[in-house]
Amino acid sequence: MSMLDDVKTLLVARDPGQQEFHQAALEVVESVIPVMERNPEFKSERILERILEPERVIMFRVPWVDDRGEVHVNRGFRVEMNSAIGPYKGGLRFHPSVNLGILKFLAFEQVFKNALTTLPIGGGKGGSDFDPKGKSDNEVMRFCQSFMTELSRHIGADTDIPAGDIGVGAREIGYLFGMYKKVTNKFTGVLTGKNTNWGGSLIRPEATGYGAVYFAAEMLATRSESLEGKTCLVSGSGNVAQYTTEKVLDLGGKVVTLSDSSGHVYDPDGIDREKLNYVMQLKNIKRERISKYIEKYTNATYTAHESAADCNAIWDHKADCAFPSATQNEINGKDAQNLLKNGVFLISEGANMPSTPEAVHQFLENKILYGPGKAANAGGVAVSALEMAQNSMRLSWSREEVDTKLKSIMANIHQTALDASDEYDHKGNYVMGANIAGFLKVVNSMIDQGVV
Repeated sequence: MSMLDDVKTLLVARDPGQQEFHQAALEVVESVIPVMERNPEFKSERILERILEPERVIMFRVPWVDDRGEVHVNRGFRVEMNSAIGPYKGGLRFHPSVNLGILKFLAFEQVFKNALTTLPIGGGKGGSDFDPKGKSDNEVMRFCQSFMTELSRHIGADTDIPAGDIGVGAREIGYLFGMYKKVTNKFTGVLTGKNTNWGGSLIRPEATGYGAVYFAAEMLATRSESLEGKTCLVSGSGNVAQYTTEKVLDLGGKVVTLSDSSGHVYDPDGIDREKLNYVMQLKNIKRERISKYIEKYTNATYTAHESAADCNAIWDHKADCAFPSATQNEINGKDAQNLLKNGVFLISEGANMPSTPEAVHQFLENKILYGPGKAANAGGVAVSALEMAQNSMRLSWSREEVDTKLKSIMANIHQTALDASDEYDHKGNYVMGANIAGFLKVVNSMIDQGVV
């Protein structure tokens, strides 16, 4: 039986039903088989078994009261995956789809993503099956306060520093921080993504989107190309998608799609700055659906996502580049075929694991420029770590300083992944390169610290 089969058998036996975690784990294991063969001590140290098991999993109930006085109970989670190179770091996700398997996948990916940034942070993830959509500000506040009452026991500025993710934006971070401060009587950098008035970092909301575009620009530079004049598909319409679009515009590209869970818009004229500002108003302030876009910009079309085929239609438009920025597994094998057929030769993932294994296989087989999420979307956590540094020093860096550091970090991640892919005879394979580089940094740190 092969090493990959051994791990698959172990995962299915120990973690039945956690498909997303299995998918993420097997991708990394497959990539690092050459590393394991070169380093037999990794086998005797049981490195794979240790790195696949979270250091700690916390699960708790979250009771809260809605505006009608009715009591609701949700589940809260925090997966503290690996702290070999620093305190746990990773977002909180509030969405009905949240379960332990999804959070383990996200925490596992976070370990290697954080290692690639070169910053001293481990990996974790958390959240709840609570859905903020359709809730009043007061309901969201009461939920966040109840959630933090329990979570506050397990986090700290030198232990575990959560951030935002799907369903957790500046509003939620504010409510969470307020309750943490009240419960602990401490004003520390325990959460990132804070408002700049009270400890947040400039560029943090933009960081994941900007970083994905900076990574794309680095990939294009290996072929002596740039984003100038390129047509781009972007999925999602939250922070990542919005700021991906903004940075593509900065670099001379043209974005023609955006989406949310209800459907997607296609604007052949391009989503310029005026249109992007309108989308930001819709999503960030009015909390409306993306379908409203075509009421104002009538040359665009809207496709409702009423079936799986409708959801995939966003990837069936002619373009040069694609930035999946919504959620996991949003690009399947058929979508990958459509992207390649329509001329897309660059994928830079703003979301976590948005491409299925079948899609990834096609991208690699066709030798397009493919930046996997753990490398391409590391900008968000990188600026979170920069926010931690500013909090520790009681300083606030300028927008230009943070953006310069972000761009440099993304260039370093790109080069690190490229170098690792070259060393293991997979030149230009950013999946192999990112997995190997992140794995080696974490594993060598684990071995230095003994069996703990």
